[in-house]
Amino acid sequence: MLAEVISAAARRYGSSPAYVTPTGDQVSYQLLDRVSDELAAGLKARGLGEGDVMALLVPSGPAYTYAYLAAAKIGAITAGVNERLSPEERSACLSACAPRLVITDPALAADCSIPDSEVVEVDLSPPAADLVGELRIKGETFAPIPDDPDRPIAIVFTSGTTGVPKAALFANRQLDAISEIDAARRWGAGGRTLSATSYAHLGYMTKLPQVLRSGGTTFLMERWDAGRALAMVADHRLTTLGGIPTQIALMLRHEAIGASDLTSVVAIVMGGGPATPALVREARERFDAAVLMRYSCTEAGTGVGTSFDDPPEDAETTVGRARGSVELTIRAEDGTVLGAGQTGEVCLRSPASMTCYYRDPEASARAFGADGAVRTGDIGFLDDRSRLHLVGRSKEMYVRGGYNVFPVEVEAVLASHPDVAEVAVAPRDDAVMGEIGVAVVVPRDASRPPSLDSLRSYARSRLASFKLPEDLLVVSEIPRTAAEKTDRRALAALVGEHEDRGPA
Repeated sequence: MLAEVISAAARRYGSSPAYVTPTGDQVSYQLLDRVSDELAAGLKARGLGEGDVMALLVPSGPAYTYAYLAAAKIGAITAGVNERLSPEERSACLSACAPRLVITDPALAADCSIPDSEVVEVDLSPPAADLVGELRIKGETFAPIPDDPDRPIAIVFTSGTTGVPKAALFANRQLDAISEIDAARRWGAGGRTLSATSYAHLGYMTKLPQVLRSGGTTFLMERWDAGRALAMVADHRLTTLGGIPTQIALMLRHEAIGASDLTSVVAIVMGGGPATPALVREARERFDAAVLMRYSCTEAGTGVGTSFDDPPEDAETTVGRARGSVELTIRAEDGTVLGAGQTGEVCLRSPASMTCYYRDPEASARAFGADGAVRTGDIGFLDDRSRLHLVGRSKEMYVRGGYNVFPVEVEAVLASHPDVAEVAVAPRDDAVMGEIGVAVVVPRDASRPPSLDSLRSYARSRLASFKLPEDLLVVSEIPRTAAEKTDRRALAALVGEHEDRGPA
């Protein structure tokens, strides 16, 4: 399916730029198709074929895209490994997917353990069309194999914030379902957007077919930088901003925000992590643009979201409604479906859900309910308008004096405090209560951080007393994972060090 889409996109959009690199090189739709043909021929000549796994351990950019498209044309499976992971995490990903071929660059290959695979190190310095170097057979034409909806095409690793990353397997059928749910497989209507997140993530790996159908232009950043992102919005008249809430928050906090020309932006799409009501309101006001929320998990492929037609409050207080053919339910521990207002585990069932965890049948069985619904591990409830309200992660919950507390719920309230730029909440052991909450805060003004009493007083009218933080740690930044999400394990370690030194 992906092979057919890039060929059709090349015919439709020709020399129009699909990507513009940080150095200004343009990668057209025709170039994507031609180079991936030549690379497909090269991969096939090396013995890579249908059902084989090709691991990509390269920075996001044209080389990644060429290789992913090429593998799809010969029926191979692409496993994207986020280059920003630690060496140990990258090694775990490679071990889980058991690749026949690993494409990487020397720096990334040097400090991680690569299984018994053929390793090809590529030079990423030449112009865009030559990034896959010796792997290409230039001038070679390649006829894609017949489309098979059930042929596996991609392995996407979970973020691993609560353990070793798992390898979620997707076939052509799921990528096609995601295109249908997201945009009804519509051609055209593409705008100008920015990309600075890893291509190994769910969004790129599973949404690439619809991105190609849209015919838009994506401007690439080597690494996320809020000031540079603001400049690119103005310089390239970007129409859409997509990313995790952290990235939007950093743009809003940047000193250049007041002088930046943001008038081209029509929509901001946030997903991949919780967004507080205060952040959504500020983004809408500053950019004078619609803010859309998206919620899913790697295993589900796609899930829930808000739309342009929804009232503003939907994006502020919820993550929206089930999209397209997605079935959204809230379930008790025994699998019973709960009614409106009842809190339980969020479950998503749709044609977009992963096939399984690659080579891990036991974990696969635990990921699904009896009817095939993905158990997300997130806790939430549906209101009387079928909107999903997230409360937190089941594994992040802590218990204070017999009461369950979800950090995300507390963070959503504290984030709107006028002296708070960012906040995360983590538990700490307590001899009396079992666990108590510690607010880890990045202040808006480092010289005037909020006090613990100020935070508690501010939140008291909106949170039960047992949910209020009982200690405060002021930091310059919240620890993040390679996916730019709050790193809960690093946060717990930070709070533990703070406890050892004594509370502030």
